[in-house]
Amino acid sequence: MIGFLKGEFVHKSPALVQVDVNGVGYDVQISLNTYSRIQDLPKGLLHTCLLIREDAHILYGFFEVAEKEMFQHLLSVSGIGASTARVMLSYMKPDELSRCIVQGDSRTLEGIKGIGRKTAERLVLELRDKLAKQPLESNNSPVKNNTLQQDALNALTALGISRQAAGIAIEKTLAGNPDLSVEELIKKALRTL
Repeated sequence: MIGFLKGEFVHKSPALVQVDVNGVGYDVQISLNTYSRIQDLPKGLLHTCLLIREDAHILYGFFEVAEKEMFQHLLSVSGIGASTARVMLSYMKPDELSRCIVQGDSRTLEGIKGIGRKTAERLVLELRDKLAKQPLESNNSPVKNNTLQQDALNALTALGISRQAAGIAIEKTLAGNPDLSVEELIKKALRTL
């Protein structure tokens, strides 16, 4: 799967961006939320989700990991397809959508084009517990863009530890030992959990 694309934004529209990655152009479907974030950027990174259908391979791109995670959660709900999920993320930011679902606010969800009462109730029913237990990754995570920390964070979350708990454990571990390798950092962070 294609996890992300980093390159030049050759063409941008509210629904599609063409990304030139070392001479290869990718058509990436985006939400209005992502478009508003990349509108003035000549290049950047998009977190991606590749959907393979019988008749097409479609790449969806997101400015933030939280938006990608919400997109994947929405796709897991019966009756929600990629187009509907993208429309929902165009209407609301991922944290707002998550808050509506966790609080059971199906009336607000019904205000989104293509979402009726039954679909809104199904969204709340199927995602409420999942989103309450595992909040979306936000850009306010304790771990910033340090590659060592990011690698350790990715490894810990792959082991099933929440991003927030893993980030705090990494910060604590690095406070006392700033010169650790990734492997040592992961091992010591696991001991603090």
